[in-house]
Amino acid sequence: MMGEIFFAFELLLLFAFGLLFAVIFETFRRKFNHDHVEASPIFEDPNSLKSVPCPNISNPAEKYLSLIVPAFNEEYRLPAALDETLNYLQQRASKDTSFSYEVPKIPFFLNCCEAEVIIIDDGSADGTKMVAFDFVKRYKVDNVRVILLGRNHGKGEAIRKGMLHSRGELLLMLDADGATKVQDVEKLENQIQAVFMKERKLKGSETDSTLKISDVLVAAFGSRAHLEEKALATRKWYRNFLMKGFHIVVLLAAGPGIRDTQCGFKMFTRAAARKLFTNIRLKRWCFDVELVYLCKWFNIPMVEVSVNWCEIPGSKVNLLSIPNMLWEMALMSMGYRTGIWKIHA
Repeated sequence: MMGEIFFAFELLLLFAFGLLFAVIFETFRRKFNHDHVEASPIFEDPNSLKSVPCPNISNPAEKYLSLIVPAFNEEYRLPAALDETLNYLQQRASKDTSFSYEVPKIPFFLNCCEAEVIIIDDGSADGTKMVAFDFVKRYKVDNVRVILLGRNHGKGEAIRKGMLHSRGELLLMLDADGATKVQDVEKLENQIQAVFMKERKLKGSETDSTLKISDVLVAAFGSRAHLEEKALATRKWYRNFLMKGFHIVVLLAAGPGIRDTQCGFKMFTRAAARKLFTNIRLKRWCFDVELVYLCKWFNIPMVEVSVNWCEIPGSKVNLLSIPNMLWEMALMSMGYRTGIWKIHA
C-alpha cells in the first residue's frame, strides 16, 4: 500500500515538474513576441482584385472610428451582427454631422470617411471568409476590410492583428455574435471624450486643435457586471462556475479595478492601443486580463461602462476552456513576475 502511495506521489511530482518546465519554456518562447503573426496583411479589393495599402498603428489616424470584429467559424452569426453594425453607422450618419459624406445622395457607409469595419477571420473552416468578403463587395474596401490569419490563433491574436492595422482615432473591439448592442459604442465614446476634455483642461489646451483624442491614453471597458445577478439565474452552471473561479484568478493576477474583464466590447484611443497591442502576448481567453495588467503598468486610465448584453446561442466557452484559461494565466504570471516578459514603452 505504501509503495502504491509513494509511486502515485512520484507521478504527481513528475507531472508538476513537467508542467512547470512547460510553463517556463513557453514563457521564454514568447519573450520577444515572435510567435505572433507578424507578416503585414494584404487587403484585397474583391471588386477590382487589386491589393490595398496596409496601414499600421504607428501611422496617424485616417478615420475617426475603427470597429474590430474577430470571427472564428461565424458563418451564421456574423451576417446579422454586421448588418446591425452597418445599419447603426448609417443611422448615425444621418443624425451626426461629424460623420460626413464624400459624395452626397448615396448610403453613408459607401463613402464615409469617418469609420471602418475590420473583420479578422481567425482560420475559420466554414464560410466565414465568404460572408466577410460579401460585405466588402457591398460596402467597398475602404470601409469594410478582411484580414485572413490562415489558421486559428485565438481571439486575442485576431483582435491584436486588427488593432495593429486599423486607421481610427478610436478603436472598438466587438464580438461577431452581436451579444452587445453596437449602439452602446456611444457610451464608451462619451466616457473617453470626458477623459479627453479633462486632459485638455489640465494641460491648459482647451483651444489647442493640435491635441487630438487619438493622442490621449484611455481605455473604456464594456461591462456586464450589473447583469450578474440575472446571469447567475439564467446562465448554464458551468459558465457560472467558470465566471466565479475566473474572477478569483483575475484578482490574483491583475489586481482589482475592473469587475468584468471578459466582456468583448472595449474601446481604446489610438495611443493606448499602440502601447497595449504591441506588447500583448496572450492569444486566447485571457488576453483581456493582460490588457488590464498592461493598462495599470502604463498608467492608462480605465473606465468601466455598463452595456446592454444578451447571451447568444453558439458560445465557444465550455468546460474545456478551464485548462486553457489556467494555462494562459500561468504564462502571464510567470512572464511578468519574473521579468522574462519585457514591456516596451
